[in-house]
Amino acid sequence: MSDLNAPRQFQAGAARIQVYPSRAALGAAAAEHAAVLINRAIQERGRARVIAATGNSQLPLAEALVMQPIDWKSVELFHMDEYAGMSAQHPASFRLWIRTRLEEKVHPLKTHYLAGDAADLDAEMARYSKLLLDAPIDVAFVGFGENGHIAFNDPPVADFGDPATVKLVSLDEACRKQQAGEGHFPDLESVPKTAVTITCPGLFRANAWVSCVPERRKAEAVRCALEGPISEVCPASLVRRHPNASVYLDNESASLLKQGQ
Repeated sequence: MSDLNAPRQFQAGAARIQVYPSRAALGAAAAEHAAVLINRAIQERGRARVIAATGNSQLPLAEALVMQPIDWKSVELFHMDEYAGMSAQHPASFRLWIRTRLEEKVHPLKTHYLAGDAADLDAEMARYSKLLLDAPIDVAFVGFGENGHIAFNDPPVADFGDPATVKLVSLDEACRKQQAGEGHFPDLESVPKTAVTITCPGLFRANAWVSCVPERRKAEAVRCALEGPISEVCPASLVRRHPNASVYLDNESASLLKQGQ
């Protein structure tokens, strides 16, 4: 007798895809896998370095991750992007998201924040790039935007061969509409037009990717990422080249896929 709660599983390029019946099940499975990766890094090197993703789609993962048996005192936490000019106290700040949903709950060894409101953004990007490059990144949580972005690498600015690790980017309208649509801003005009972000190669160098992509509004991005061409037109398609990537979907986000049906 088959388990109705068991995920559908298949490959897309090098990436392992799992489809769950709900956001909660997706988040729990991704958190369990992430905990294994983090604990393994701690056992092997004495610490783990993790890049966390933010946003509404990452809430199921964050809520489940803080319940996992992880030695957080051996974890360095990074985040991947921030709006240019935005303070860490702004309700839409990704630093605030990380602080309230992860840092204040698990108290990691260190949380490295990317200051989008730094007086000298070039110096801040250089500082953060050095931190990222100083040692291996063990796990990156890489969500897919509605336009296929990863971090704030929107299609117009994404570069799979980018020489930078962190850069300043312009946000395209689709990305800004997503931020307003998720309720982080009252309207499109309130959404900042620029941000600092870890680049595609900066994310790719993480030893493992854990990608949580729930909800119907992400279905087209998921289809493009997993079944379309691997190109900057859909930056999330890079997941199919990563040698250790796991993508966690729910039935809604997987609804346009031909694979795994």
